[in-house]
Parts: sequence; structure tokens; C-alpha cells
Amino acid sequence: MGSPDQAREAGLRVYVDMVGDLFHAGHVSLLREARQHGDWLVVGVLSDDTAASYKRRPVMTLDERVTVIAACRYVDEVVADAPLTVTQDFLDHHRISIVVHGDDLAPGVAESVYGPAVSAGRFVQVRRVLDLSTSQVIQRVRDRDH
Repeated sequence: MGSPDQAREAGLRVYVDMVGDLFHAGHVSLLREARQHGDWLVVGVLSDDTAASYKRRPVMTLDERVTVIAACRYVDEVVADAPLTVTQDFLDHHRISIVVHGDDLAPGVAESVYGPAVSAGRFVQVRRVLDLSTSQVIQRVRDRDH
């Protein structure tokens, strides 16, 4: 495939962001789907504080989550402490061609979080293939204690 620098320069760079806590098959499915939209997958991993601002605080640390996500075969590059709101400067800095997210966004959220990509027609929602979330995994663990 050539060097990473050559791969970054060639083809479509796809961006997807996630918390990636307790990395599971649902995460892998999203990353596999996202990777199919381009040649190089950049994954933004949200910080603990960012995740806690709209859902629960992650169980795993940011460094742990980055390490696990970077090890996924579909991932070419990881941006630790990625922003919750994607700006044009962020897209330009990382040379992002397409932004991908699962189809679980509430109406209007895509525009508020991924505005520049949505406006430019560079935002794609992919179908959730597996109905699995970290919250469900945590509930499974809790249920086993009973």
C-alpha cells in the first residue's frame, strides 16, 4: 500500500468519531462500514469529559480506548481527544473527505455536530448492522451478578 504519508495523500479520507468504551462488535461494525466509504479511516476518539457531557463517563480511560481502537484492522489513524463539534478547520487540518456516523442520530443533530460536512454534502449515515451498545454490554454484566 505504500507509506502512511502516501496513503494520506491519496484517495478519500473518511472520518468517524466515537467514545469507543468497552470496545465491542457494534464498534467494529461501524468502523467496517465507515471504511467502505473511502481509502483511509481516521477515527476521532472523544475525551472522557466530552463523553460525560452528553452520556455517561467512560469506564475505560482515553488512552485505553485509543489503544484498542487503533488496533482495529479497519482503522488507519486515530485522533485522541477529538472535538464533539466538527469544524471546517478540523476537516481541513485532517484532510477529511467524508464524515460518517451511524443512523442513530436524533433529527437535527447531524447539522449541529457535523455542520460543515453536512452543508458540503460530505456527511454519510450508515445503517447500524448490529443493535449493540456499550450500555447494553454494561447491563449484561449487571444482570449476570443476579
